[in-house]
Formats: sequence, C-alpha cells, structure tokens
Amino acid sequence: MELTFSLAQIDQAARQFWEQAGQSRVFAFYAPMGTGKTTFIVALCRALGVVTPGSSPSFALVNEYQLPSGAPVYHADLYRIESEAEAREAGIEELLHSGAICLVEWPEKAPGIFPPGTVHVSLEILPGAGDVKHAASITHQEPGTRYLRTFTVAS
Repeated sequence: MELTFSLAQIDQAARQFWEQAGQSRVFAFYAPMGTGKTTFIVALCRALGVVTPGSSPSFALVNEYQLPSGAPVYHADLYRIESEAEAREAGIEELLHSGAICLVEWPEKAPGIFPPGTVHVSLEILPGAGDVKHAASITHQEPGTRYLRTFTVAS
C-alpha cells in the first residue's frame, strides 16, 4: 500500500490506513522527535470513531480511548522507558497482547515485547517543495511482520 497526503488530507489517509490494516491490532510507530507520530495517531483514532482522542501519553505512558462499541484503543509512548524490563513492569507488554488496538510511539525502546504480526510504521521528513506531503507503503518483510513506511515531504 502506498499513500500520499498533505496534512489537510490526513483524516482521509487515516481511513485508507485502516482499510489496509486488515485484522492487525498492534502498530509500532518509528520516527524522530517532531515528525508527526502523535498527529497521525490522533487522526487514526478519529478515523476509528474514538471518543475524545487525546495527545501524546509521554508522561502517563499509556492513554486509553474507547471505540463507539466501548472496546479500548491504547496509545502508548515509550519515550521515557529505559528497557524492555521496565516496559513489562509498566504493563505495556500485557496491553500489546490483549487483542485491543494498540498504537505505540518509540517502540525501539522495548522491541522484544511486540507480538508477531505487529505492523511497523516508519515516518520521516523528506526534503521537497510545495505542501507537506506524506507517502506510505506496507510491505511484508517476513511472515507475520508488516511494515508501513510513511514519509513527510517538508515544504
């Protein structure tokens, strides 16, 4: 899958993302600070119909939102996590294996806690002209692993 969109089109891109996500439940978002992980995750939550999607859970580690059905959606930010052991102690691994939709920023802080089938999403800012654009693609790197690469073209 490949998506190209401006920030004005982010909600449409989020809907397309979910159309392509299939039955995947865990999504790991990789990007440098300030690239737009939280912005894209909030758009993904809106596309799901989440009631009051919030901001980055940097200080709380995890925000729990609700789908219209009442099912939870977890948004985790592992930026302040120092190790996989700390992530496990905080209950992050349990959430990732709960069957709920989990959207995780900074997964590289605890890579060993993610279940098979996790979709890895990479965001970058690319040099370019015009509006800020994102391009996204999903490829299958190995059985049970999906990668979505999202790019931002700076104006």
